[in-house]
Order: sequence, then C-alpha cells, then structure tokens
Amino acid sequence: MQDAAVQVAQFSVTGDRVASVVGEDHRSPARSLRDAIEPIAMHHVWSAEVHHALASTGLAFFALYAWGRAAVLGDVDPAVAAAAFAVFEPQSVAAAVRAGQSAIGRTELLATVDRATIASLHHVLDPVLDPAELADLAARLGAAVDAADGTGRPLFCGVRALERPTDPLGALWRSCHALREHRGDSHVAVFVAEGLDPVSMNILTELWVGYPLGGYSASRRWSPARTNTALEGLRRDGLLDGDELSELGRTRRDQLEAATDVAQASMIEALGDALADTLEALERCSVACIDAGSFPADLRKRDAG
Repeated sequence: MQDAAVQVAQFSVTGDRVASVVGEDHRSPARSLRDAIEPIAMHHVWSAEVHHALASTGLAFFALYAWGRAAVLGDVDPAVAAAAFAVFEPQSVAAAVRAGQSAIGRTELLATVDRATIASLHHVLDPVLDPAELADLAARLGAAVDAADGTGRPLFCGVRALERPTDPLGALWRSCHALREHRGDSHVAVFVAEGLDPVSMNILTELWVGYPLGGYSASRRWSPARTNTALEGLRRDGLLDGDELSELGRTRRDQLEAATDVAQASMIEALGDALADTLEALERCSVACIDAGSFPADLRKRDAG
C-alpha cells in the first residue's frame, strides 16, 4: 500500500530500527507526551489490519492517508484539507482527498477505520495493559483532550468532535489521535507566526530530528524547484550551513519547539501528578506498536510527526 514518496522517506514499518537524536534537553513534559502517543495516535495510518479493511477501495497509501485525515473535518473541500495539512504540497493533497472522496464516503470510511483500528489495537495492546490500567489511562487522556483549547486548531477539533468509542482501547486511541493533532495544529501556528513557509518547516524539522536533507521532506511532495528556493532562503538567513542546520538554525528550531510546548500547557496541567505514570504506560504501548510492525521502527519518523 505504500507509494513511492513514502518509500523514499524510508517510512517502511519493516525497516531497521533507527534511534532518536532529539536530546533529553528537549524532552519537555509536552514533548514527552507527544512522542509517547505518536505510535498509538497513528495506528490507523500504519496498521496492516486497517489497510486490509480498506483494500477494496483500491486507493494508494497517500490517498487513504489524506482522505482519512481530512474526513474528521467533514465532507470538506479538498483545498481546505490542504490548508489544514499545511506542510504538504497542496495540489497533491487536494488530488488525494478528491480520489478518496470518490472511492468511499466519509461515514463509511470513519466507521471502517474505527472498527479495524480498535480490532488491531486489541491484538497489539491487550497483553500490555490490564483492564483497570487501561480504563485509568483512557480516562486521564480523555480529560486532557477535554481541557485542551481548540482555538485555531481545526484537525484537533475535528477529531474531538467525533464520538468517543465506548471500547476503552478505542477511547485511548481517539484521545491520542486528538492530542496528536492538537500539537500539529499548534506547531503549524508557531511556524506560520515566525514567517516560515511550509517547505522550510519540513527542512528545519527533518534536519533537527536527524534525517539527511531530503530524507523526510521528500514525502511532502514539493517540487525540486520549490525545495531549492526554500534552501536558498534558509542559507541566506543563516539557518543552514551547507546541508546541515547552522548553530543559529538549531537554536531557532529549538525555540519553535519550545513555543509549541507552551501551547500545550493545558494538557500537561490536566494530567497533573499522573503525568509520569501516564507517560510510562504510553511508552509501553508505543513500543508494542512498533514491535508489532504497526508503526515505523525509525524513531526519527516518530519525532518528526
């Protein structure tokens, strides 16, 4: 199901493990929560069980990803989805969403994804969490979602507006998905406020998490010409030294990450004294997802989002 752009970015779930390079000095409570939930939040994107359930659509990986992610916004115009995704080349997003809408309706898509994701999570996580721990974890994350500010965060609000599954693992996944989109929406707002265009966002992030230049941003489908323009601007502004982040570039990217953390303060406050236990349980779940092949083993992908 994975298309060429995904393969170029080395996102295969069956690849070799690659360690994270994001240092402990950047593992703030908000960042730690983001990293711990990512493999759970994106289970519906990477699980083979979910792809099997949607195989009859005939859609390629990117079309399933794009329409599946956009569907939380409603039966949205593809251009609106492209704006919300932000860092992807907008025409490719619009085309993928349009293809998805033609292949499967929103209601059927969301219902199929819910059923298949919850079934897959049971196979992966039932041995990891006992029922009491799962119920507590799902309740804590649900409270964090409820406490979060939705202002200017369309994808987060779209996920939060969906009915929360009654199945505890489904509820856990839904909350992780919502919190993941909250950080993504917040991150885009921070970058835009700094005057950075989407290609520059991709480049700064891929180098910050340890990818070589083009190793991640290629999956965002921008043309070589557009990428070269962004590179020229980043070098002119002193944020790149050749094909690497300069000292100024790393400092600037660190500051953008810290600003994103601030935007998530309400979630951390909602978790309160339970944060450490929450992170420990989520990390166990995420490791299980990676071990099961339902999230890429390359932790740079987890770090990049």
